Amino acid sequence: MLGRLPSLARSFLGRDAPAPAVLSSRMKDLYIPLSPAQGRFLYLVARSLSARRIVEFGTSFGVSTIYAAAAARDNGNGRVIGSELEPGKHEQALANLEAAGLAGHAEVRLGDALQTLRDLAPPIDLVLLDGWKELYLPMIELLAPKLRPGAVVLADNVRTFKRSLAPYLAYVQSGRSGFQSVTVPFPSGFEFSVRT
Repeated sequence: MLGRLPSLARSFLGRDAPAPAVLSSRMKDLYIPLSPAQGRFLYLVARSLSARRIVEFGTSFGVSTIYAAAAARDNGNGRVIGSELEPGKHEQALANLEAAGLAGHAEVRLGDALQTLRDLAPPIDLVLLDGWKELYLPMIELLAPKLRPGAVVLADNVRTFKRSLAPYLAYVQSGRSGFQSVTVPFPSGFEFSVRT
């Protein structure tokens, strides 16, 4: 299944991002998924943790959700709970999960993640942060008390949005926040943080 995930995601979503004119005028339609290598990495991290409770901030069109839900399923009836602010992306993510046969292993909540993910019960095994960069720090502060020891937090775009993510990186890399952290050298930067 792992080898088929990139092609599954592409077959549901297409390969090309919208034209630049569309991107500048309609952020809500922006298509920026994890790379196939990052998707495989997410899947393998989830499998190695035997993660059954996975939380995703910034579901978008559901590409990363497909990888996470496949791992949750393969780990024994696990589940991903994601959040997406844009109604169109939310609807498409649900359709993509259904088409991938993974809808039973994922729930995507519509709305502000600081509200939609507030009521999650512990323990959480794995978190993927890939939404609005200024919300990474508030999201980890919300979710950290619910993480089990050894849980992993993956944060995308830490190189691409270095300035916006400086407060988040200072938090997870400080050694005082209950995390040990390292940047994985994907082109966009993928922060790998373990709850101690």
